[in-house]
Amino acid sequence: MSLQGTEAPDFTLERTAGDDVTLSETLETGPAVVLINRGTWCSFCAEQLQTFDQVAYDLWFNDGVDVVPVVTSDLGDAVEMRDRFDFDFQLAADPEGEVAARYSGTEETSHGVTGIAGTYVVDEGGVVQYEQVADHPADRTYGNWVRYFIRNEYEDVFES
Repeated sequence: MSLQGTEAPDFTLERTAGDDVTLSETLETGPAVVLINRGTWCSFCAEQLQTFDQVAYDLWFNDGVDVVPVVTSDLGDAVEMRDRFDFDFQLAADPEGEVAARYSGTEETSHGVTGIAGTYVVDEGGVVQYEQVADHPADRTYGNWVRYFIRNEYEDVFES
């Protein structure tokens, strides 16, 4: 089931900074990028998060966009991942995969229940303007592309 063009499911999760993040509250100040990640063990997730970490401050400062990375791991593992990769943004822990299930879905793996990787651009009205759900663990949308997408009024300028 695609979420593109529909209202993004709201959620509240604990973040690695020790506070909570609620999507609807984040949208009060501008658009958001919601990233669903498989777990702290996923190298493809770490690579994707690094590309968003590189553009997150620029998106926030210049466009009012918050990046909300959701990781289907417990909070302790998410803190370890944030510190290991020296991310400047905070990760939101979704240990039971409840948020992932409402977005890209979940699957049972050797690591337990994990989210299926997904990237969502949610406009300030709460509507999903972009959705990409990975067909393969390495199939990802990266931060710089999302920055272009947002700055071009939610249009894919690279589409032919």
